[in-house]
Amino acid sequence: MDNARRLFHLCFMTKRTDILIIGGGLNGATLALALASGGFTVTLIDGRPREIRADPAFDGRSYALAHASCAMLRALGLWEGLRDLAQPILDIKVSDGRAGEGPSPFVLEFDHAEIEEGPMGHMVEDRHLRPHLLDALDATPGITALSGRSVTAQSVDDRGVSVTLDDGSACRAALLIGCDGRNSGTARRAGIRYTGWSYGQTALVTAIAHGQPHNGIAHQFFMPEGPLAILPLRGNRCSIVWTESDADAARINPLPPEEYLAHLRPRFGDFLGDIALAGERFTYPLSLSLAQSMIAPRLALCGDAAHGMHPIAGQGLNAGLKDIAALAEVLTDAQRRGEDFGRSDVLERYQQWRRFDIASMALATDTFNRLFSNDNPLLRGLRDLGLGAVNALPRLRRGFIREAAGLTGDRPRLLEGRPL
Repeated sequence: MDNARRLFHLCFMTKRTDILIIGGGLNGATLALALASGGFTVTLIDGRPREIRADPAFDGRSYALAHASCAMLRALGLWEGLRDLAQPILDIKVSDGRAGEGPSPFVLEFDHAEIEEGPMGHMVEDRHLRPHLLDALDATPGITALSGRSVTAQSVDDRGVSVTLDDGSACRAALLIGCDGRNSGTARRAGIRYTGWSYGQTALVTAIAHGQPHNGIAHQFFMPEGPLAILPLRGNRCSIVWTESDADAARINPLPPEEYLAHLRPRFGDFLGDIALAGERFTYPLSLSLAQSMIAPRLALCGDAAHGMHPIAGQGLNAGLKDIAALAEVLTDAQRRGEDFGRSDVLERYQQWRRFDIASMALATDTFNRLFSNDNPLLRGLRDLGLGAVNALPRLRRGFIREAAGLTGDRPRLLEGRPL
């Protein structure tokens, strides 16, 4: 009888799909849509109830999407519903200085007019992007979204992968993809380890209302404690990512609004007029986290499950979208050639495509944070000279602009705005 029940469960209670994705956040949802556009059936599993993920209330969280990332959303049919809600990033100003003293005279400025493609990117609020992705999942044939379910076990054999959910049900596919963020359970169950370290810094994130227009300009102000990013939103609002030591962040974030602003104002300055809080406040401990492998048998990792970096260059979500574009293209092309797309040699193409870019980005963000997050007089002088030198060299400056916009390197089709 036990064997009969087991056989019945295996045959009739196990959901079968081409690809399983664990983690239904921004990366997981976008990956599901990309794979569905390539002809795959996808089951997306997320532990949070859908109504929580779809909450339309403004909480201050926003994302800087590079030009290439916006092109990818356009190729997936997502950008049309977001374009009028997004704020173009027309200019980026990078400066060094101290709180209360303002920036140094050496300011590095990136103007979108120096490239032909248009704005370097757009700011999109979480309250717009997340529900838009969920609605697209619901409207896309071939995608099954399981909300409020968590994975308790996973196993791999030569022909596929199986996962067991907390309600006792099971799913089986040719490939499992982990998009479940840092400390990924998918990676842990597969025996994938991480390399990294804490920076001893915490990012304070919120939205600010201000009296003067921002004119689409993003600011990156480097201070000894860490950088302050001021990122333009629609209207007279901006998103800030404010880095402090772990101890200072823990002390500042729970303060009453006026005391919080009293700490922020000397860092923010008065160039946008008076400021006020316009969203909830969040904190995120900052660390470097790199998976020692992005793949395992019948398994791949994407986004924060594969790499977590300092937000100094604003590339967190953009790096995840690069993973998605590369993985979706590799898998789609393999399937069209008649290959078993879950095989290790196919997944290795994805890892090879992304490995150098991820390592380069991790090295760059780590180096910049260490170089700028200090008050060493010698380093301050060298930093100012470096910013001034880059600003005086149009060709070099243009190269940095194109890099920030995601317009360099071997780009997957989706990042060029082309369908799979």
